[in-house]
Amino acid sequence: MRILLLNDYGGPVGGAEIEMLALRRALRARGHEATLLSSSAAPGGVLSEADRTCFGTTSPLRTLLQSANPWAWRAVRRAVRELRPDVVHLRLFLTQLSPLVLRALRDVPTLYEAVWYRSICPLGTKLLPDGSECRSHWGRVCLTGGCLPRRDWVPLQAQMRLFRRWSTNLDLIVADSEHVRARLEADGVHASVVLWHGVRPPRVTSSLAEHPTVAFAGRLVREKGVDVLLHAFALVRATCPDARLLVAGDGPERAGLEELAARLGVRSSVEFLGLVPHADLDARLAGAWAQVAPSVWQEPFGIVVAEAMMRGTAVIASAAGGLKEIVDHGRTGLLVPPGDVTALTDALGQVLSSRDGARRLGAAASEYAATHLAEDVRVERLVDLYGELAQRGGRT
Repeated sequence: MRILLLNDYGGPVGGAEIEMLALRRALRARGHEATLLSSSAAPGGVLSEADRTCFGTTSPLRTLLQSANPWAWRAVRRAVRELRPDVVHLRLFLTQLSPLVLRALRDVPTLYEAVWYRSICPLGTKLLPDGSECRSHWGRVCLTGGCLPRRDWVPLQAQMRLFRRWSTNLDLIVADSEHVRARLEADGVHASVVLWHGVRPPRVTSSLAEHPTVAFAGRLVREKGVDVLLHAFALVRATCPDARLLVAGDGPERAGLEELAARLGVRSSVEFLGLVPHADLDARLAGAWAQVAPSVWQEPFGIVVAEAMMRGTAVIASAAGGLKEIVDHGRTGLLVPPGDVTALTDALGQVLSSRDGARRLGAAASEYAATHLAEDVRVERLVDLYGELAQRGGRT
């Protein structure tokens, strides 16, 4: 089959982009013609690895561009005309490519994969300024509730309306968790299929570090809850003084988190690794006794959690969003209420107090991941969906 992949960014800047590049590789390995089109924007200096690009930017002009990007529309229209794809797989497109690309997809079977809440929330997080979950439909409340300044609210409301107008060109909407599917449904976006993310087997064999070690991997932003982890880690060191914490990732909260670690008296026990290339992540975190996903928002899925499970690392995660769907509490990991420092401290203490217990959780997680979270499982399901769409010429 000929498959056109569309994504805002073409470089490995995050889990969604890394997985899109992996999907292109896996499809080609199966003999399909897979072409990735993305914007030329390079957040963090990470350049696009896409086959085709259109204009994109990370400047303040991005708010206008993501509402209506004519360069993206032209590029997609040209790709459809020249490549004649059997199906289009659309993923992230509302932060660079804009809803205009939907106009160019009217006559080609299109699958939209919703991996966060961007199609029902201009911020993509469904979080209010105070950190609580938003249950309102997008609209004027985004302005009056303090989520968006007026200069951004106007173009982003236009963007949301354009998406709803042209979303009729989407033949199939796939959600990456049952939680995301339910949230989309509540806001009028019908996702008829739930398909979990898939990860490849690890490149290294896990061997627990000498000292009890905790790891975190992800963007250093408020909703990831790394401040909650630091508070819990400081408390658990009272009973486990040789514990270590590895923080892999970067973001706007990094400086504040380093200051918090210093105030809590654990800075010497916390190593901020910065942005670790994805190819090196398994090796850097292989010795962890536990990997923590302390998200304070409704995490849509949690690719880093799936990777940790595949690696054979015990997982401690917030019981929120898609995380509670992939972690079996007490068997493949531990779930704690989001934002609950006491509960997270107890969970950390439980895992770090027993090397054998950490190994058992990790082994069960690896066995589960190999069956349910493998990349091959996901890709084969996608190929089946592509084939159904192509055969029917669209709707399924």
